[in-house]
Amino acid sequence: MTDLGPMPPTPDIGPVAADCGSLQPIAPNVWAWIGNGTGNAGVVIEDDGITVIDTLLAPSAARALNNELADRFGLPIKRVVYTSSHLDSVGGSAVFWMAGRYGRTQTNVLLDQPAPIEAYKRLSPAWAHDYDTNPRTAEVPFSTRPVSHVVDTAAWLTPVVLALPVSGQQSENLVVLVPSAGVMFAGAFATIGTTPNAWDGNPSVWADTLGELADQATVIVPGHGPIGAPRHLQLLQAYLYACDDAGGDPARIPAGPWDEWSGRDLDAVNVERAARLANDDFDVPHTMLKRLGMGDD
Repeated sequence: MTDLGPMPPTPDIGPVAADCGSLQPIAPNVWAWIGNGTGNAGVVIEDDGITVIDTLLAPSAARALNNELADRFGLPIKRVVYTSSHLDSVGGSAVFWMAGRYGRTQTNVLLDQPAPIEAYKRLSPAWAHDYDTNPRTAEVPFSTRPVSHVVDTAAWLTPVVLALPVSGQQSENLVVLVPSAGVMFAGAFATIGTTPNAWDGNPSVWADTLGELADQATVIVPGHGPIGAPRHLQLLQAYLYACDDAGGDPARIPAGPWDEWSGRDLDAVNVERAARLANDDFDVPHTMLKRLGMGDD
């Protein structure tokens, strides 16, 4: 028999980010990792193992989560759910290399394409070192893990975890419900206290869907921001409708609770996206391209 030598290092071994988040209990066996600049993740504990919802935006942050789960629970991570194909949902996915990975068809297709590394570095400069793909310079070369199980209809992934397809933040998203605990892991589909980014979504459809979701849980875990309640989905809905009504002019967004949110420079992206869609223009907003260093000055 051929000697294959020792198994090479796996992606869960490598640099670990410090002070990048903490686990917070929500209900028995239901936890949220509230990130410090990394995005949030959901955690559901069952007898057969752990379900993780979203993988944070960088491998070093995902390793911090992975290590905490191993130390606290000592169970395998059996399932990972991607609520979108965006970086804060999939950036740490390689760390959970042994898990089954659940996502929409759109996420499956996009993760089969080369990762836009330079865009990742521009959007998350504090984590740029995590996105090095060169095996000569990176301690662990960056990669993402593709979807292994496509979920395009509502599906019980376990006896307590329900994956629900929705649309709006992208053409295809997932949210995860734990009905027995009254918890929704909204992931990419919701932000609390910070401005969303609808650059490849549909603000009007997103707002409509938030209205449909508001009565599905009493506890909302967003992709960014603190744990909240259904009223936070309604606030986000009102903001997205305001973007849709602005007619391409961010100055026409009225005063509201969003005045206290961070990231209001994204108003320009969201309003432009809504205006383009109203004219059947599906191109990436110019304001988003400028954020990526791809637009005209």
